[in-house]
Amino acid sequence: MVPVLSPVRKTTRDPDSADATRIQSASTRVWSQFQTIKGGEEAVHFSSPAKPFSQLAQPTCSVIFLSAISEPPQVSSSTFYYSSSIPTHSYAFLVDLYVDTQEFDNECNALSRESSKGSSLFPDLPDSDLSDLSLWSQDNSSSIGSVSPPYAVSKLEAALYYSGVSGHNRVPPKLIYRTSKDVFVPPTGPEAYRRFMTLEPVFKHDQLGQNNLWATVRSKQGIKISSIDLVRFRWMEEDEDGEQTPYTTEVTIWVGVLPDTLTSEVAFNSANNILSMLQQHGITNLDIAYRESVYKPSTGPALFGHASDLDPLRHVIDPLTTSLGLPIAGFKTLNMQGTLGFYFKTGDNLYGVTARHVLFPDHEGNDDYIYKGGPRKNVVLMGTKAFKDLVKAIQAQIGTFNSTVDLVEQRIRTLTLRVQGEGEAAQKAAGELETSQKQLVDAKTAIVELKKLFVKVNNEWTKPVDRVVGHVIWSPGISVATAPHNYTLDVAVILLDKKKFLPNFKGNVLDLGTEIAAEKFINLMYPRVDAPSDFKYPEERQLKLQGMVSENDMRNPVTKDCNGDLCRYVIKRGLTTFTTIGRATGFESFVRQYFANGGKRDSVEAVIFPYDNDSGPFSRDGDSGSIIVDAHGQFFALLTGGTGKTDSSDITFGTPMHWLWQVIKARFPGATIDV
Repeated sequence: MVPVLSPVRKTTRDPDSADATRIQSASTRVWSQFQTIKGGEEAVHFSSPAKPFSQLAQPTCSVIFLSAISEPPQVSSSTFYYSSSIPTHSYAFLVDLYVDTQEFDNECNALSRESSKGSSLFPDLPDSDLSDLSLWSQDNSSSIGSVSPPYAVSKLEAALYYSGVSGHNRVPPKLIYRTSKDVFVPPTGPEAYRRFMTLEPVFKHDQLGQNNLWATVRSKQGIKISSIDLVRFRWMEEDEDGEQTPYTTEVTIWVGVLPDTLTSEVAFNSANNILSMLQQHGITNLDIAYRESVYKPSTGPALFGHASDLDPLRHVIDPLTTSLGLPIAGFKTLNMQGTLGFYFKTGDNLYGVTARHVLFPDHEGNDDYIYKGGPRKNVVLMGTKAFKDLVKAIQAQIGTFNSTVDLVEQRIRTLTLRVQGEGEAAQKAAGELETSQKQLVDAKTAIVELKKLFVKVNNEWTKPVDRVVGHVIWSPGISVATAPHNYTLDVAVILLDKKKFLPNFKGNVLDLGTEIAAEKFINLMYPRVDAPSDFKYPEERQLKLQGMVSENDMRNPVTKDCNGDLCRYVIKRGLTTFTTIGRATGFESFVRQYFANGGKRDSVEAVIFPYDNDSGPFSRDGDSGSIIVDAHGQFFALLTGGTGKTDSSDITFGTPMHWLWQVIKARFPGATIDV
């Protein structure tokens, strides 16, 4: 009989037979790995709820210790278990296993069939788990009790004192030593109530704010610090009647040190040195605390580079690259989605431009926004729906290749029999067999690469905080009264995180996408047969943007359509409709927008029509902020909206770039789009 600890969290649902089979297979593989890694001391047990993995609101998890293992553990419950000692992050470990299951392939196949008719899958698993036996063992090094040295901190207090600081389901920082006098009351077990605290800002301190004293305190540290912060902590205190009241600590000098570099005794001596220095300045009302921490730049993974025409990821990876047309949303408005239009630089800073209404909901008003410090209006790559769509698209593409593998394997079996014959038929079959075998290798390779991308996306991009690509630095209120044109000024400038862009940054390059084949794209851009085309389809679909369509040129195109009429074909790539081709007109439109409060807004707009009756709309909701360019890659307009009976636009409107760029340059002297 294998002893099992009670799990922290448990569902009451029973796994169905398919889930049990799938997870038992995963459990066997994990058990085999742990026999090698841990010598049989610990293993992992997985089981599944009846609900499909992709539909779980939050997969449950907890730790289970299996001793004296002689065979793989059997499925016996509906709880996900993982070991906290797995060399890789437990969440990543689950995804790695999941992509190798038949259930995953079945989901991919279903999505592929759905897409042919033409919730992120893995929410965060809690990082905090209290089932570690060592936390609840006898520990004589408690900070409570007269026999303990003055610097001693118990294992439980070190692990749990800062509960809540990193979030309810996150591992709190490890306490090393503190001077505060509040008494830590340890919970009685993993499921017992814990006090949760929050960090509070400090804006004023009369003595520390004088004579550069705070800078002096920060510099007088002879330990391996990672940060020194001035904070307060707050938690709820409960009285005898059960009433809860907030308690806020004294201002605390919170010292972060690299893990395993500081003992509580050294921290105790360091704290006394700081207290002595503060007392010389008459400061006695501060606490000092030490915790383990590592400074990490506030970044998620860097964006990907462009996928070539032969790359199996080319159909799905575009939202994760640095090419123009990236799907974006506000960090606090993830359901409001739009498109990043174009880049520009001033000095070493890299900026992105989109429409203001993509990031500023109506309830925030229409005042000018200028970032001057403090909380930022962060911008994330992909809102909620866009991220879910990306995950589904990857799975659908895997499903498509799964179908290819099945068909090609069937063809190979047939050709193998034919090759055994004689004559021309056998020779022809031999050539087709060689081609089919290469096709099979390519399809299987594509599946492997797509599954790697699926794992990477779910492990590194699921959290919106990891998808933050910058913050709004300037966005004037939407206006339409700017002389002499009365164009709509609907713009937001984002200071981008260069670390996420520069590794694979190609500048203002528009990826024409894979939705329209290159041959068809060329014909659409220049359908005449009596004159050569002036459109050159770019290598690897990468259209380099350069130059600006002037006001005069907007009204005087030189290209003609198949009927011999003057025409200017324009291109855009957006979140919702991807790459579309439209026709710009020479006359601007007057537009009036009505609001629920009875107000209205009039403006003058550049206009784009759909390509033809069969092409579908040039834009839809979510495409706002896209850059519209002509056949030569010249900037034409920033897409701001459209008009129609539904969310599809019969007519698309944009602000002419020849005017908008001058407005931006007035705010950012020296700005250049040649990046």
